[in-house]
Amino acid sequence: MIFLRYESFGSYLRMFPVTAAIIALNILVYAADHLFLDGRLLDRGLFYSSPNDNYFSLQEPWRYVTAVFLHLNLQHIFFNMFSILVFAPPLERMLGHVKYAVFYLLCGIVGNLFSAIAEQSTAGAGASGAIYGVFGAYLFLALLKRTLDENSRKTVYGILIFGVIYTLIAPNIGIWAHFGGLFAGFVLAYAYDRYLTSKENRRYRR
Repeated sequence: MIFLRYESFGSYLRMFPVTAAIIALNILVYAADHLFLDGRLLDRGLFYSSPNDNYFSLQEPWRYVTAVFLHLNLQHIFFNMFSILVFAPPLERMLGHVKYAVFYLLCGIVGNLFSAIAEQSTAGAGASGAIYGVFGAYLFLALLKRTLDENSRKTVYGILIFGVIYTLIAPNIGIWAHFGGLFAGFVLAYAYDRYLTSKENRRYRR
């Protein structure tokens, strides 16, 4: 079961520095914005798109990234950070620190892009798109590669089934950001696997 965490705090920081930095940054941004800045970071950094204003956020493209590190309330940030804390480390170990950081950001960006494509007007923030990207990578490993152990596969399927149901029935949820992140994670994992396979084949042909 790859999702069980046994590391000490110090070991976690050493083994998964990008995941730890993502969690720390999210918490610091949330605390600063809600305790000292009266929500100004959220206002200036959330992702929004409307046909009549900042369509596809082209006038303020930084929002594709900043929105991934902003949260609306304590419940929002708690569940997202818990998900990252528990489920992201195995992927950081598989990809390596730099590739994992790029993967995480791309999934969050694509999640926001899906929201802009699917909805006439959209506004939102949160790490959920990137988190669903992590689950998208695990879904690829579970369905196509079948490299996850049975308990880990069941965990991935269970979380995704619950997540999809919750996404569809709960109010004020970025449905398309979730689906966009999931799609991006699956596709990026597939593309990276094909790259590794091609690289290995070229090595053997020499």
